[in-house]
Amino acid sequence: MSTTAVSKGAGSKFTPHEIMGLSGNEAAAEALKQVNPDVAAVFPITPQTELMHKFAEYVANGAVDTELINVESEHSAMSATVGASAAGARAVTATSANGLALMWEIVAIASSLRLPIVMPVVNRAISGPLNIHCDHSDTMGCRDLGWIQLYSEDSQEAYDNMIQAFRIAEDKSVMLPVMVTFDGFIISHTMERVEIIADDGVVRKFVGEYKPENYLLNAQHPVTYGPLDLPDWLFEHKRQEVQGFLNAPEVIKKVGREYGQITGRSYDLLENYRMDDAELAVVALGSTAGTAKAAIDELRDEGVKAGLVKIRCFRPFPGKELCATLGRCKAVSVMDRSFSFGLEGGPVFNEIRGAAYGAGLKVPMVSHIYGIGGRDINVTQIRGIFEGLKKLASGGRIETVENYVGLRE
Repeated sequence: MSTTAVSKGAGSKFTPHEIMGLSGNEAAAEALKQVNPDVAAVFPITPQTELMHKFAEYVANGAVDTELINVESEHSAMSATVGASAAGARAVTATSANGLALMWEIVAIASSLRLPIVMPVVNRAISGPLNIHCDHSDTMGCRDLGWIQLYSEDSQEAYDNMIQAFRIAEDKSVMLPVMVTFDGFIISHTMERVEIIADDGVVRKFVGEYKPENYLLNAQHPVTYGPLDLPDWLFEHKRQEVQGFLNAPEVIKKVGREYGQITGRSYDLLENYRMDDAELAVVALGSTAGTAKAAIDELRDEGVKAGLVKIRCFRPFPGKELCATLGRCKAVSVMDRSFSFGLEGGPVFNEIRGAAYGAGLKVPMVSHIYGIGGRDINVTQIRGIFEGLKKLASGGRIETVENYVGLRE
């Protein structure tokens, strides 16, 4: 991790920053260091391990005063994080794939208890067969467990999303846990140029002091967490959880704008790339968005009106925003890095198709499954997707809704 340049902010309205070469894991650990959470429960799993290794260095070196808890499993990691958060602490953990699956029970409990936990998840294929490389089967598998999900395109976004996640989770109108995801090895282990806010104090001021209203150690106002919830009340309590998601989009956008005011990098639910006049579009999450941008730039130079919609916030799902953008297109491909077994098309595709149906959109739409188990996706392959969209836009038939990119025959 080496500093290559420092900006003092002279003549700039933005806060001073440092330019560093960081992997995604290092960038996320740097963000955690600057936030300085109260408690971190940690357990190693590839490709997340180096993230908490780095943060543990900060703890050991006295850069933070976080209570680091080494536990015996991911189930225990989330359990300890839930306990710390319920007691009133700002609590974090991190995981990947099978570790997230082992947490499953407590992941759902964390959101049901409205605990504003922040957890980086380094995307990796769920076994089996055993695979340690990237796809989105882990986080897609728990998309309905009540967590806000932010996807990152690169190390810069992993850093930025981590900082914003605390503000989003702890907003009184939201009070939901947040997963910050980034692609295993592709982002987690690749060094990139990352702009870091130079002063940790600026980050801590932006995030603010965590002041829980209801917590177990408040003797003046005792509360109960995790009681038996029988049929006469569970429905109402889960509906309250839904309300947090209904409130979240405006909070996410507000936090993204305010973050932009100090860094020059504003964030929304989506990023539209060359979509103003796009006739053909792909929708993607994570690191693939960068590859798609390169393909789109080439196609634009050739006169093809191609564009990209990158989903940054997958939960809550930005259906209205997607429909408003995609409705201007003649054909759309939704790129999924995971399967929905037994359902035609990937999970993101079916979410978008459902939103489009509700909005009355009739844009031809196809699903492309790619990158399973870490298989590369390249510019040439994405250009091939656009070739198919040209035919579809010209009145061609949809032969198969679910298509595979890079699959050997």
